[in-house]
Amino acid sequence: MDPLDGEVLVAELDGRPIGLVGWHEGGQFSNPDEAEVRVLLVEPDARRRGAATALLAGAEARMAGAGVRAAWLVSTNDNIEALAFYGHRGWLVSAILAGAVDEARRTLKPGIPAIAENGIPIRDELVLRRSLSRLATAPKGA
Repeated sequence: MDPLDGEVLVAELDGRPIGLVGWHEGGQFSNPDEAEVRVLLVEPDARRRGAATALLAGAEARMAGAGVRAAWLVSTNDNIEALAFYGHRGWLVSAILAGAVDEARRTLKPGIPAIAENGIPIRDELVLRRSLSRLATAPKGA
């Protein structure tokens, strides 16, 4: 899977890129009216200034404008920062894929560390979802 295959928004500060969000609408593993957010990143020195929030909001608005009813993404159980970020923005855990990272480590990518830098064992994937229906029907500026 190429995280940049699909739509991408880039955030800039003083003419230099500081972050991006990428998503893919429809596809083999989701309904045609859903999209997967595949990447959201912001340079470390530009964090906590609203760039990630703006990127995510822009992506959500574009997806809703294209008729996407719901967006989803996958994170790992150790990524507490990401889980808090998305949770504060209305994303809900919709599934826990227990042992998915353990399986990926065994079968696909043995280099995945067993323990994250924060000391949490990396074992599971969490699927987060957000309905975009309200965004598609909200008046401009709402």
